[in-house]
Amino acid sequence: MQEIKDAVWEAADRLRGSVDAMDLPEYVGGLIFLKYVSDTFAGNRSELRARLDTEGYDEDRVEEMLEDREFSDKSAIWVPRNARWPYITARTATLHVGEVINDAMYATMLANPTLRGALPTIFGRGTADQERLAEAVALIGRVRFTSTEEGPAPDVLAEAYEFLLGRFGGDSRTPRSVGQLIVGILEPYNGRVYDPACGSGGLLAQAATFMAAHQGGSGDSVVYGQEINERTWRLARMNLAVHGVVSDLGDRWGDTLAHDEHPDLKADFVMAQPPIGFWKWAGSEDDPRWTYGVPPRTNANYAWLQHAVSKLSDRGTAGVVLEKNSLLSRSPAETRIRQAFVEADLVAAIVALPEQLFHSTQVPACLWVLTKDKPVERRGRILFIDARDLGAMASSAERVLSDEDLAKIIGAYRAYRDEPGFCVSVGLTAVREEEYVLTPGRYVRAAQAPAGTRALTKDLYGVFN
Repeated sequence: MQEIKDAVWEAADRLRGSVDAMDLPEYVGGLIFLKYVSDTFAGNRSELRARLDTEGYDEDRVEEMLEDREFSDKSAIWVPRNARWPYITARTATLHVGEVINDAMYATMLANPTLRGALPTIFGRGTADQERLAEAVALIGRVRFTSTEEGPAPDVLAEAYEFLLGRFGGDSRTPRSVGQLIVGILEPYNGRVYDPACGSGGLLAQAATFMAAHQGGSGDSVVYGQEINERTWRLARMNLAVHGVVSDLGDRWGDTLAHDEHPDLKADFVMAQPPIGFWKWAGSEDDPRWTYGVPPRTNANYAWLQHAVSKLSDRGTAGVVLEKNSLLSRSPAETRIRQAFVEADLVAAIVALPEQLFHSTQVPACLWVLTKDKPVERRGRILFIDARDLGAMASSAERVLSDEDLAKIIGAYRAYRDEPGFCVSVGLTAVREEEYVLTPGRYVRAAQAPAGTRALTKDLYGVFN
């Protein structure tokens, strides 16, 4: 993995200056996509060749069958001759390398309808220095995308995308451990999964992987999403395609709050990490999504929450990561919406997350768990989990939740959901669950918080005053 990251970094460094910095993820992301699908295709062909040889076919017949898609895995990405990595590298020294890569992109999209419009075709532009582009091709060519002890090949590619986007693409990814937390709490065994701020598609890919692990394959699963940035939207489609996930990310990129690409969708699971600290929202105040009140224009938190609720099926559940201020804001509009959420019994749980989970911001965050299908014995109640002390620093700027941390949080939520009389004990002095009851008619005030609980817990008690 480190070799791949080094090659990605060096390739981006070669191109820096000859292309706009904001275009680097698309240039380098496009190259590593071609290299990945070419490596995967070559590996599949090698296995098929070995099988045909053992079955006694002569060499000419084998070559003919290898180029016949009927004998390949139809669910895999088919790579035409002029998109295979050896073909590309053989021509970088003699031809206009940008046009060679563009031709490879067009041929791949033509051969794979699910990729139509998803691959970048910017390599032939005059802005890209062709000599530097050829050097970038050579650098990416040094690595091979295969399954390792660190994970299956699609996950290795996904990590390369995350590295690339983290360095050059801004806040467009959900940290893996945060994604594991959301997926672990929602448990999307089957059904429709939707992410209204899908970024590079990492959260949807994790949900699809969970489905595949429990269904024996992800071919029957379809995930839905929307992304505001064109480049990131393309990367998301590439990311999901290499994971073998059937996805619908809309006909084009766009602002979910201003123009919903899936207006009729009702999802069984909604999972999202909208941009942390993203304040303003665009759209109409008459939008039917604002069932519980019009969000203030200066803050999008309750626009995202109401959008998530509007997408839930009758038995749906949502996990939405927002800044901690979404719990504590005292603006009149947000207070009314928050109270309406409680009175509608939509809030199942709140998880206070540790700081520095997100590479691009230090703003403290929390996870809202919303549901339209609370168990009878939990109706009128909300679980608060204080997980602020969990996690360990993976770098000087980013904290990661360990498997043990995730098991504590997810286990607490599942026990609360499924086990009558469960006592809260994650990140808090153990207290009886009944002390954490919030009902539509009675809001527990901060002064009533049990002795020994910490400041944030007292704040949370005051959330619904």
